[in-house]
Amino acid sequence: MSNSSSMPQFLLLAFADRRELQLLHFWLFLAISLAALLANGLILSAVACDHHLHTPMGFFLLNLSLTDLGCICTTVPKAMHNSLWGTTTISYHGCAAQVFLLVFFLGAEFSLLTIMCYDRYVAICKPLHYGTLLGSRACVHMAAAAWATGFLIALLHTANTFSLPLCQGNALGQFFCEIPHILKLSCSHSGYRREIGLIGVSACLMFGCFIFIVFSYVQIFRAVLRIPSQQGRHKAFSTCLPHLAVVSLFISTATFAHLKPLSISSPSLDLVVAVLYSVCLQH
Repeated sequence: MSNSSSMPQFLLLAFADRRELQLLHFWLFLAISLAALLANGLILSAVACDHHLHTPMGFFLLNLSLTDLGCICTTVPKAMHNSLWGTTTISYHGCAAQVFLLVFFLGAEFSLLTIMCYDRYVAICKPLHYGTLLGSRACVHMAAAAWATGFLIALLHTANTFSLPLCQGNALGQFFCEIPHILKLSCSHSGYRREIGLIGVSACLMFGCFIFIVFSYVQIFRAVLRIPSQQGRHKAFSTCLPHLAVVSLFISTATFAHLKPLSISSPSLDLVVAVLYSVCLQH
């Protein structure tokens, strides 16, 4: 059996064997990361400098931009490094750090998206109580709860995953460290079942958030359709649709990446979906 002392590194999935394509992937990731940094930097600057954006939604948007930047900085730099230098390795501890940070930021992001849905629900369905339910202290507490949730989930998953003995080699079928691919290398059935149980609990929490989002948007759309003026309905919809689009893409791509049928699974498809939900959706 292998563990951290006898397995100093993992082998990540290479994007291509040809040097020209490796450099192409490097420049592509560089463009994506610069676009994400620019977009999220503009959001952070606008929210910080414009007092009109010092609102609960602006505060949550600022936190969401931080999670987006965190996801990009967790996966993209290593992928760029490997593409530029033609390598595929990542150290054991570097892999553990990547898993922890990615789960942390993704968990916090989904929690923040759920909170932002609650913000839209209160703003449209209970506008007279908006100042009370979403005061500055309440917003800080909710944002702190989102970050704490991401941290706790990441800590549990990372600690359990990297305590498993590994005996199936060190090649990961992904361009970044991801828990399902690490579990395939494990030879501990009890530890494997324990991690699957943790994943099940996390999935149930996410499903609960998803149900809350669906219920909230049903109430939101019902309230919007009762607005007499077309201009009022358009304004209300315009504040909700961007958030709804982000939530839908986030959930659909992550779900497809991990629950797609084996009959349509392939390395190239897995790679495209992984890039989509871990990189491209972050801006």
